[in-house]
Amino acid sequence: MQKSPLLLTAGTALAMAVVPAAAQAQSAPFSGPRVEVIAGYDHNRSGSGVDIDTSRDLKQSIEGVTYGVGIGYDAAVGDTLRIGAEAELSDSSAKWDNNNNTPNTFNLGRVDAGRDIYVGGRVGVVASPNVLVYAKAGYTNARYNLLGTDGSVNLDQHLDTDGYRLGAGVEYQLDSNAYIKAEYRYSNYTRAEFDFEGNTPDSSRFDIDTDRHQVVVGVGMRF
Repeated sequence: MQKSPLLLTAGTALAMAVVPAAAQAQSAPFSGPRVEVIAGYDHNRSGSGVDIDTSRDLKQSIEGVTYGVGIGYDAAVGDTLRIGAEAELSDSSAKWDNNNNTPNTFNLGRVDAGRDIYVGGRVGVVASPNVLVYAKAGYTNARYNLLGTDGSVNLDQHLDTDGYRLGAGVEYQLDSNAYIKAEYRYSNYTRAEFDFEGNTPDSSRFDIDTDRHQVVVGVGMRF
């Protein structure tokens, strides 16, 4: 059956309209799914609510390198506004050496920082064709690995902590897929429980006050 010239003309016009629109949607900068790796400085310290004697606040910190992987999705809202969701799994080299014979007053005890799970969202503004400035907020669950010993018996346990994270950063688009970023984030942990090894039940949840400051850089890809 021979198609009507009118139908052919209409179909051609529709295709010419749809294809550029789809291409434009896909090429919106700083939008779509992404994956990334991050690394940077990690500083953990007892918070302002800690007071272990009657005369002064004693605070002690541990610091090291944080590193991990993240995923996310950013949606374009208008020409410059971006709203996204993200998740990250990281670890850290921050620790306190149990063998240095120095009394430890860090409020989590003798400890090294373990895995950290973060889930949150971010809002950004496209400041230029290649630059996104953003702020972020979300939930973080950090684990601290504790080791105690009396010289013959070791007690190995985990402290799982819950808190919130706030941050801000700048993302630079290298090309249509690759990007780099720099970010500062602050985390505060207010609740925790001991996760014992073996068959020992976990402890009840209790209050803590621990601050975490991180400055990281990242490299990622969009799809």
